[in-house]
Amino acid sequence: MAESFPSGSDTVVHFGHIAYRMEERYALRGPGVNYFQTWSPEETMDRIGEADVFVVSGFWDNALLERASKLKYIQSIGAGYDQFPLDELRDRGIRLANASGVNQNAVAEHAMSLMLGLNRHIHTGRDHQRNSKWRGMIGDLAMREDELLGKTLVIVGMGAIGSRLARFAKAFDMRVLATKRDPSTAVGPADEVVTPDRLSDLVPQADFLALTCPLTPETTNIVDAGVLVAMRQTSYLINVARGQCVDEPELVKALDSGEISGAGIDHFWEDPLGANSPFWGMTNVIITPHTGGETRLYEERVIDILDDNLGRLWSGESELRNQIV
Repeated sequence: MAESFPSGSDTVVHFGHIAYRMEERYALRGPGVNYFQTWSPEETMDRIGEADVFVVSGFWDNALLERASKLKYIQSIGAGYDQFPLDELRDRGIRLANASGVNQNAVAEHAMSLMLGLNRHIHTGRDHQRNSKWRGMIGDLAMREDELLGKTLVIVGMGAIGSRLARFAKAFDMRVLATKRDPSTAVGPADEVVTPDRLSDLVPQADFLALTCPLTPETTNIVDAGVLVAMRQTSYLINVARGQCVDEPELVKALDSGEISGAGIDHFWEDPLGANSPFWGMTNVIITPHTGGETRLYEERVIDILDDNLGRLWSGESELRNQIV
């Protein structure tokens, strides 16, 4: 495949996304290739035949392959790649790389923001602001804002995001416990890292239980009724992983009953969250619309991977950064 890859000046890069300013940011680099962006699935289908390189996530449709006669390399805009037909790409000689790692700082910052927001009651302060209410001083210690100093954070998934979150938590003088399939490969500054089967040992110690794990059969509903019962009544759940990592009906019960103090949630089983979801009306929940990894630097980080891989393809290298196929 590398021998048939076009030279730089002959390469056509097709960006397909409804919102990300990929073409605009790419232009600022003076890339020396031909490039364009499509903004809808229909336009994408119409123009896919022009592309040697396709930079895409949500617009992917397997039917595109029938029109993609020139396509040689797909750069996924996201870390996920389950939407792509890997065997068919191999058969067609089309390379695929994902964008793993581009949002590790952003998602870790987001998790830290949710922790701070819940602990300092920023969400209820905003509710009071909307109602022009100046809250008085609180005599009940259990109802008062709190500090992160000395609190215990349990991180489920000590990968790139979890490791970054651990560094942030340590800057707040928190105790950090974590799970990782191979604890010997953990790189973040955790006080203890154990295998996932020992999560039940960590949960009762958590003031914050943060999910930063990928979605796998093992992590689907990893936060179930048993985990929620084991959490402290004063603890918070932070989910910047996939919604499917949490048993949502059980979480609703735990939040409604006061079994846990609250939750910060960036992704749900239903995305976008349905208008009738009980989560909307919960004052002890901070909802963000799956924006944990979305910052002003996202395009730049995807393009960094794209540039790296184009350089490898032009020079005939066989291995791509974040290679999947």
